[in-house]
Amino acid sequence: MERIRERDESAMAQLYDRYNRLVYTVSVRVLGEPQAAEDLSQEVFMRVWRKPDMQVNDNGMAAWFAVVARNRSIDVLRQRKNFVDVDDAVVENETGFTPSFDRGLLAEKARQAMTLVSLEQQQAIQMAFFEGLTHTEIAERTGLPLGTVKTRIRSAVSSLRKAMSA
Repeated sequence: MERIRERDESAMAQLYDRYNRLVYTVSVRVLGEPQAAEDLSQEVFMRVWRKPDMQVNDNGMAAWFAVVARNRSIDVLRQRKNFVDVDDAVVENETGFTPSFDRGLLAEKARQAMTLVSLEQQQAIQMAFFEGLTHTEIAERTGLPLGTVKTRIRSAVSSLRKAMSA
């Protein structure tokens, strides 16, 4: 990122080569349209080039790009007022999917993991990740304090992470 801040085009090309597939994959899963995902991918990388102000270490870049792609994709859907069910969106990791990747098995493992969290946490996760609502919007919709919503989501994500890695 320091080289990009210094306007090094080769550094930007390396960043693009490394993370473009991830940004595109997340975007196409959420948007459901390859052309819209390509446009969004270009937008994300142009933003990095124009304003390379993000404070992310190298180990966190993939997660940062995945979150930005997801959030921007949801923004596009909101602008269209045409929400798409993103229930089965899968984020590809840096190494890519292995040939033995079984999406059905992963989905079943995720469903089982969801049973380990409370119904309140499940509801918060559903609204945040699959309906694309912000924490503030969830608080408004449910009538809960914003801090409670954030705590439920954070706790659920932590529990899900542990269950999925087991």
